[in-house]
Amino acid sequence: MCGRFAVTRETPDLIGVLEGLGSLSDNFNVAPTTPIAAVREWKGERHMETPRWGFVPSFYKSFDQRPQPINARVETVATSGMFRKGFANSRCIVPARGYFEWQVRQDGKQPYFISAPESALAMAGVMTAWRDPAKADDDPDRWRLSVAIITRDAHVAPGEVHDRMPACLTPDAYDDWLGDHLSADQLLSLLDRSSAEVAHELTHWEVSRDVNSVRNNGPQLIEPLA
Repeated sequence: MCGRFAVTRETPDLIGVLEGLGSLSDNFNVAPTTPIAAVREWKGERHMETPRWGFVPSFYKSFDQRPQPINARVETVATSGMFRKGFANSRCIVPARGYFEWQVRQDGKQPYFISAPESALAMAGVMTAWRDPAKADDDPDRWRLSVAIITRDAHVAPGEVHDRMPACLTPDAYDDWLGDHLSADQLLSLLDRSSAEVAHELTHWEVSRDVNSVRNNGPQLIEPLA
């Protein structure tokens, strides 16, 4: 799964897809329910949006209705009633420097930081727009965006920490993933190939348990334990 990740100011330079779309601020403990950066293609142009992390489908009666899944399984994202529309029409890329996973030990939960040594991660996502009925039709804030990160089986990654991992894209897959010219089966095949390729490049190390609390932040959270 992917329940916490980190972004840095250098992430756009490492990932490429954000070029010319804006900048990111350092956040070493990105948590669910917070706004995150995501790139999507809308009306033929790329935009960097700031959807809330936690998927709120358009058919919900309230933006606070539950559940609000933070992850979508690649095995069902194209067919699930929750994600099918977003997968068909609003795929996105969520940039990250790396992400966290935990192992349960006798003395508590030990976090690991997982990243690509010389790159950033382009995590595949699905976005949705929820119409706020309390706002007028001409109100630019009438649509509220939210997002889920797609996950896959992590056993393709060497020395995996968790049984699920974010499905990440290679640079050559960005245009096809964000575009509207591939079928659902072609998109799933693309995501399987590119995410497996990224998985083989990942490395991980133990980090401070300070990351367990969303109140903590700073570059020390992704540094290897001595």
